[in-house]
Order: sequence, then C-alpha cells, then structure tokens
Amino acid sequence: MFLKTVGLHARRGRYACRLRNFLTKTMKTKSFLELADVKTIAAAAEAEAQKNNWAVTIAIADDAGNLLWLQRLDGAAALSSHIAPAKAHTAAMGRRDSKGYEDIINGGRTAFLTVPGIEGLLEGGVPIVKDGHVIGAVGVSGVKSNEDAQIAKAGIAALGL
Repeated sequence: MFLKTVGLHARRGRYACRLRNFLTKTMKTKSFLELADVKTIAAAAEAEAQKNNWAVTIAIADDAGNLLWLQRLDGAAALSSHIAPAKAHTAAMGRRDSKGYEDIINGGRTAFLTVPGIEGLLEGGVPIVKDGHVIGAVGVSGVKSNEDAQIAKAGIAALGL
C-alpha cells in the first residue's frame, strides 16, 4: 500500500517534493553489529576470561536477541552454553543489564520469572549501547555472576563505545 501511494505521489511534482522532505526528515539510521565487531568483542571477552583462568561460554546477540556468536572455552560446563545466550537475549530485549532482572526477582517481584521468552534473568548479560541505542548484547556464563558481567563488559569495551 505504501509503495503504491509513493508511486502515485512521486508522479505529481509538488507532492514528490513534499514526500521527499517527509522521508528525509523522518527516516532514521540504525547502527548494527558487523562480523568484525562481533569478533572483536569475542576476542576481548576471551582474553579477559583466560587472563583470570575462567572457563566460560561467551554469547553475542543482535539488538533483537538473535544469536550471532557462541564460544564455549575449554573446561566450561555444558550448561553454560544454554545460559550465556539466554543472558545475551535478555539484555538485548530488555535494553538493560540482566542483573536488573535478577535484582527485581530477589527483591520479591517473582512474577518476572513468568515473562515469556526471557530466561536469562541472572547477572552476566550486558547490552551493547551506541549513541543511546542498544545494538546487541553479550552474555557470559561459567563463573560467578559478577565475573560473568566483568568478562562481558571487557568484550564490549574493546569496541570503544
């Protein structure tokens, strides 16, 4: 429907100009993670984990929580390969650290445990923010939750955001 409308107005001189002005004023650009960014994050997160001798799984998701990268380091528990992506998904979809949800639940609001599609309600999921917008998230699992978050933040810091 929109394309037909654009086509009709584009044929009419003054409407074409108005449409062009409308589109240029309302269209926004959106940053996203490129493969090179994902590799940079993963390498820095892995380096942080290895520096501390932590066996973890590192997951990186896009802004919709879709998995872009999953890396299970030697010695990491098999379960961590399920938890890390869930933490990344939660941080991306919630647009905040997954620790926030853990704090809410620990504060007595256990209803958050029933939120559909959100499973990584533990610290260790950190959103990647560029220009005030979430463009993805990193989730880490395998050590203490605050250490998981430390690894995720080290990965994100490598982007210089």
